[in-house]
Amino acid sequence: MEKTNKAKKSEWFKELKAEFARIIWPTKEKIVRETAIVVICAIIIGIIVAVLDMGLQYGIQALVG
Repeated sequence: MEKTNKAKKSEWFKELKAEFARIIWPTKEKIVRETAIVVICAIIIGIIVAVLDMGLQYGIQALVG
């Protein structure tokens, strides 16, 4: 006999809760540190791209006009 739809959903949520209990959640300090690293890297890459863009712009303008 197959389980009812309600029983399947109940079992699925029970398993989901068990999976969430096994997750190793990061600490607040780790989240802040890693977020800061990502923001700093994004800023550095943005600066590099801006400098390269300006350099190419001036180089092309020097060649063309």
